[in-house]
Amino acid sequence: MRVVFLTLLLLTSCSSKSHVHTNALIHEASPYLLQHAHNPVDWLPWGDAAFEKARLENKPVFLSVGYAACHWCHVMEHESFENEEIAEFLNAHFVAIKVDREERPDVDHHYMQAVQKMTGSGGWPMSVFLTPERKPFYAGTYWAPEARYGRPGFMDVLKGLAKAWETERDSLVLSAAQLHDAIHEELVLAPAKSKLSPTLFDFAVRESERNFDTINGGFSRAPKFPHAMELAMLLRYYSRTGNDTVKHMVEFTLDKMARGGIFDQIGGGFHRYSTDEKWLVPHFEKMLYDNALLMQVYGNAGRILRIYGVTHQRCLVWLRREMQVPEGGLFLQLMQTRKVKKAGITFGIPNKSGRYW
Repeated sequence: MRVVFLTLLLLTSCSSKSHVHTNALIHEASPYLLQHAHNPVDWLPWGDAAFEKARLENKPVFLSVGYAACHWCHVMEHESFENEEIAEFLNAHFVAIKVDREERPDVDHHYMQAVQKMTGSGGWPMSVFLTPERKPFYAGTYWAPEARYGRPGFMDVLKGLAKAWETERDSLVLSAAQLHDAIHEELVLAPAKSKLSPTLFDFAVRESERNFDTINGGFSRAPKFPHAMELAMLLRYYSRTGNDTVKHMVEFTLDKMARGGIFDQIGGGFHRYSTDEKWLVPHFEKMLYDNALLMQVYGNAGRILRIYGVTHQRCLVWLRREMQVPEGGLFLQLMQTRKVKKAGITFGIPNKSGRYW
């Protein structure tokens, strides 16, 4: 069953007496943060007060960053943040901060650098452990509540880090300071010593050739994203050089995507990514910005290669039918996420078309 996402806002008008738990997020404006306002976790919003609390109580900080349309964010909330045992341990040993990445992209960007440096990848929910001075010392994304497939559970991570904070704090603080300095150096860009050269374009194309999937198209393994900007670059390179290898990479990838499950063969529009390397099984979430970029790629491919006009047109029809507001605005996301029931009400699902503002 799909319900209006405004339910989240309406729920907050109810008295807290109808809920077992109410935390500081109840005073926030973000619908994503409000969704966590009745978790047993003592969430605090991002701000000086949260870090001062961590300093005074001599505790590390657990920073959780997500957004309303993130499927695994909802899963981790349901599995871990609503779990009384996990919440009790988390509250006792950490100061918990919840951030909406769409409200604070600056916080999200900064700590995503740490996640990528420590784990080699990134994503949401983003889970980062910080010193009271805001410096990260351990990070990950989604953790199941218990150990699975050789990976530790969230409770295992919490217990391990709580013990490390008590017994190896100096080492953690030193590592956090070194990582913080490394990230800071990367974020401060030095002026270029020379002008951009066409050889940089050639280098980018060679990298695309090296990563190209000759069987399924695209430039990565599962999960497989469309890489719209890379395709746009290759298409522009082909239009300038007439390179047949580049033409093949573009045509083959666009064809595989248009024929695969990542493209909604019934309703039109592209899903965010494919869960497999064959573009077959999509992640059921359509983003306005992804489709805007892919419409541009397919439109330019139609102009340069004289193909893919139908795919471009079907994306446009879908956008006007599903994503446009009668008053003239546009929705940002279309998705169907996991249903989560609280107090007999199903939410975590947006409006009747699955759309988020």
